[in-house]
Amino acid sequence: MNRHQDPNPFDEEEVNPFSNGAPAGRVPVAAEHGATVDIPLDTMNDSKKKERELAEWEVDLKRREKDIKRREDAVAKTGVTPDDKNWPPFFPIIHHDIANEIPIHAQKLQYLAFASWLGIVLCLVFNIVAVIVCWTRGGGGKIFFLAIIYALLGCPLSYVLWYRPLYRAMRTDSALKFGWFFLFYLIHIGFCIFAAIAPPIVFHGKSLTGILAAIDVISDNLLVGIFYLVGFGLFCLESLISLWVLQKIYIYFRGNK
Repeated sequence: MNRHQDPNPFDEEEVNPFSNGAPAGRVPVAAEHGATVDIPLDTMNDSKKKERELAEWEVDLKRREKDIKRREDAVAKTGVTPDDKNWPPFFPIIHHDIANEIPIHAQKLQYLAFASWLGIVLCLVFNIVAVIVCWTRGGGGKIFFLAIIYALLGCPLSYVLWYRPLYRAMRTDSALKFGWFFLFYLIHIGFCIFAAIAPPIVFHGKSLTGILAAIDVISDNLLVGIFYLVGFGLFCLESLISLWVLQKIYIYFRGNK
């Protein structure tokens, strides 16, 4: 027997931790007592991914803080406080300062929403004009008083219930304010669609310049019918613009969350 070929039991065996013997997807790490511990690569990758997401979140948070600070400084320089009424300039009744209080990337959306609010004000005011024309042609005084009530309630309520919450949501990035806006803006859109149709239910049929009311009055008086058709067109346009604004603001809201 050739004993020179027998392995020495006291020789230290060299182990390559990166040889094929190591399990796939694991990195062996030496422990304190000479043993090796396999750490899954997936765990390391997840940890790096979370660190990267955390760093991005911190950068976004700092950006928002700087943006809010910039707006506060801009407001302070103008000397206008959030409670000061400054619009419209000839007879201030509300506070409105998009250029200084709304982030630059959100100002276009805020102007669109403001146009939507001015649109419903225009619709309700023109509704009064059309109903007055109908009233003078024998339409009855009840529809005139109802049209006045719609305008007196609709204009301030639309500002308080959905436009002002959106303004504050854009300024402070408040999810609660956005939720409040979405709720009442959907009601606003529902009213615009209802007014464009003007079915003779709930509201007195001829007190809103919808298509059904226009068809009803145009056979009696062409001039009144024309006014009602214009009012119908305004309510339709307001409905379409409002749906478009709702979509844009929802995309903006989802992108910020």
